[in-house]
Amino acid sequence: MHVRNNISPRLYWRTTLLLWLLALQWLALASAAEVQGVRIWPSPNQTRLVLDMNQEVDFSYFSLTEPDRLVVDVNQAQFRANLNALQLDDTGISGIRHGTRDQGIRIVLDLQQPMHGRVFALPPNEQHPHRLVIDLEFSEPESPLAVQPGEQAPPVERRMDTSGQRDLIIVIDPGHGGEDPGAIGPRGTREKDVVLSVSNHLFRLLEAEPGYRPVMVRTNDYFISLADRRNRARRERADVFLSIHADAFHNAQANGASVYALSGRGATSTTAAYLAEQENRADVIGGVGGISLEGKDDMLREVLVDLSMSANRSESLRLGDDILRQMGRVARLHKDTVEQANFAVLRSPDVPSVLIEVGFISNPAEEMRLRDDAYRQQLARSIFNGIKEYSWRNPPEGSYVYQQKNAPDRAASGFGEYVVREGDTLSAIAIRHQTSVAELLRLNNMTNANSIRIGQRLRVPNV
Repeated sequence: MHVRNNISPRLYWRTTLLLWLLALQWLALASAAEVQGVRIWPSPNQTRLVLDMNQEVDFSYFSLTEPDRLVVDVNQAQFRANLNALQLDDTGISGIRHGTRDQGIRIVLDLQQPMHGRVFALPPNEQHPHRLVIDLEFSEPESPLAVQPGEQAPPVERRMDTSGQRDLIIVIDPGHGGEDPGAIGPRGTREKDVVLSVSNHLFRLLEAEPGYRPVMVRTNDYFISLADRRNRARRERADVFLSIHADAFHNAQANGASVYALSGRGATSTTAAYLAEQENRADVIGGVGGISLEGKDDMLREVLVDLSMSANRSESLRLGDDILRQMGRVARLHKDTVEQANFAVLRSPDVPSVLIEVGFISNPAEEMRLRDDAYRQQLARSIFNGIKEYSWRNPPEGSYVYQQKNAPDRAASGFGEYVVREGDTLSAIAIRHQTSVAELLRLNNMTNANSIRIGQRLRVPNV
């Protein structure tokens, strides 16, 4: 009280107000969000920039031209991350700068070319805190499949061999990637790394096999949306689409490989969505499964797409069954039949599609096997054998495989004999003699593919 009596009332209230303002400013700074880390993921079609935040934020963004820039304003935030370690090569970004603005920050991305920007927030998960995600899509030339109403979609050029027979196109989709690591095993093994390795081994096997052209959806560590993965197969006019993953479960004892095809419920919902979505307009005009839908009324279009989905789902189940039986030679199976689920990546109306789980990365013993490159090669070889068995059974006319199966010299050469050896399976024998299990069963009057025995003599086509 004695001190206050020595200070004028005006000075006392000014001092008190100043202290309150300082306190409020300190509280604002203490509660402000922080950009604590920055990561970047370039890919062939887009670049993803991820800002790690310590809390949820309010933000806005807009684009500028001449020069091209994307501007992101984050309210009530501070920039604490280090940009010096970022590698901007092949990202489409020439520089990143930031500054303060209205108690927040403004982040400016200088672009090397016009790019479509999209910014959105992600909640925290097991691996990451709150995030602000900036996606920049490269401008692409007009797709050769883009058509105007009244036009037919032009055929996609396919690789031909010297005899003019086309290759079978196998699209391989390594799951997850970039910001999305997928499941993580007890020893830190990331699903995205395992499936990329298996996919690369499978790619090399198919590339070396006459009559096949493999296409990788993801060739490195970057993110691709589920729709883009599925649509890549349709753009390539793929004969087969394979999405490769590694499973995880809260029970560490769960183990075994699985193969999934689209469920009936998924096929029904996909048919409806396919016909309803405006983005599918060009596909509807161009047709599905080689059938033009132009000029058809809504009911007929729905029937045609539904028939295509049904036939495609049946083919996917056959493909999955061949792959699953081959994988059972090198891996324990979680179930011995193809499972069905409504996976978004499988929702294609005219490309046989399966999702392959190479094992449970959450199981310590299975994680150790998946870390072994030799085991990953064995998995890839088994998938490769399943693809060959499937494609050899009913190859598309005009393909190299069809020509080889129906070559006149092959038909004239008749049949030979094969003696079953230890470790043989009927599916392996079928692949070796470029035929199918069903054909071997027919030639040998057998009903059970598991009934062969060592020393048994089988009638086989000459190759």
